[in-house]
Amino acid sequence: MNLSYWEIKSWLSHVNYTIVGSGIVGLSCALQLKQRFPKANILILERGLLPQGASAKNAGFACFGSLSEILDDLKTHSEDEVLKLIQKRIDGLNLLRQNLSDQSIDYQQLGGYELFNNNDLELYETSLAQRKAINKLLFPILKESIFTLKANSFGFKNIQNQVVFNLFEGQIDTGKMMESLLLKVQSAGIKILNNVTVEGFTDLDSAVEVKTNHFQFKTDKLFIATNGFASQLINEPVKPARAQVLITKPINNLDIKGTFHLDKGYYYFRNINNRILLGGGRNLDIKGEETMEMTETDLIQNHLEQLLKTTILPNTPFEIDHRWSGIMGVGNQKNAIVKQLSTNAFCGVRLGGMGIAIGSVIGKELAQLID
Repeated sequence: MNLSYWEIKSWLSHVNYTIVGSGIVGLSCALQLKQRFPKANILILERGLLPQGASAKNAGFACFGSLSEILDDLKTHSEDEVLKLIQKRIDGLNLLRQNLSDQSIDYQQLGGYELFNNNDLELYETSLAQRKAINKLLFPILKESIFTLKANSFGFKNIQNQVVFNLFEGQIDTGKMMESLLLKVQSAGIKILNNVTVEGFTDLDSAVEVKTNHFQFKTDKLFIATNGFASQLINEPVKPARAQVLITKPINNLDIKGTFHLDKGYYYFRNINNRILLGGGRNLDIKGEETMEMTETDLIQNHLEQLLKTTILPNTPFEIDHRWSGIMGVGNQKNAIVKQLSTNAFCGVRLGGMGIAIGSVIGKELAQLID
C-alpha cells in the first residue's frame, strides 16, 4: 500500500504506544495508558473489520467459575492459586462495570445455574458433596455462601433434579459492551486502524519496528493483546481454542432467565432477546478445535442442536437463526500471561475463556508494565 504523506504524518509518525488487538484487553490497555499519559499518541491495530478473537464473539457471561469448574481447577492448582484466580475475575468484572456502567453493557445479575447430565452421576455427586467445602473456601471473597441448591424448575430434560445456583453470576450484552469500549477509546483520542494484520516486529532497543500486511512503521512501545492469535507473533505457551455458538430465532413465552452451565462449563446457554444462545462442545474434538479458523463444524453444531432438542427446549419448536465461532487463548495453567517480552515489547494474553471477567484487569496490568 502506497500511503500519502498525510496518512504517514497523521497515523504512523511519532507513535508512543501501539497495541495489537482491539478486544477487551487491548482497548482497556489503551484507556489505562491514556489516563497515565494524557499527551501520548496511541495507536491500536486490529486485524478484522470488527474486533476478532473472542471479545465480540462470546456469550456474554459475567461469571467467575461454576462449582465443577472450580473443583476441576483444584486438581491442577493450589487453593491459594484458585482463590487468586477467582478474586481477579471478580475484580475484573467490577472494573468493567465501573469503566462502562451497568446500563451501557446491559448488566443483569440474574444468577447462574449449573446443570448435571443424568449420565454423569459421579460428577454430580462429587460436586454436591464438595459444595459446602468450596463455599467455605470462597467465603472470604464474597462473605456469603456462593453455591446453593435449587430444583430444576425450567423444564430441562435429561439432567439431575437439583441444580447448583450462584446468586452472584451476571450477564451482559456483548455487542453493547464492545460498542461502549470502542466509543470510550475513540472519544479519548486514541486511533484505531482496522483490517491491519501485524506480521512481525523487531525491538531496536530505542523503538520497535512493526511490519504489517500494509505498511511498516516505528513505535516507542508495543503491546500484544491478541490472546488466541498470540502464537503468530510471540513465543509464549498459548493455544488457540475455538468456541462455536448458535442462536435461535425468537421463541414466544421463553421463560428462562439467568446463565446456565453444563458439563464442567463445556456447554453454556442463556436467554437473550427471547432467543436461546448456546455455545460449547469443544470437548468433542479438543485437538481439532485448537485452531484459528473462525468457522463451524457439523460435529459440534449438530451436537448443539441435539442438546437444544433433548435438554434445553425438549417441548418447544425452534429454528436456528445464526451460527458463529470465536477464538480463545488457553494453556496448561489458568493464569494469564502479562509480561515484558523485550526492551520495548509487552504482552497480555492467555485469558483462558474468561475474557469478560478478566479482560479489563489484564489490560490494566499490561499498561502498568511500563514506568
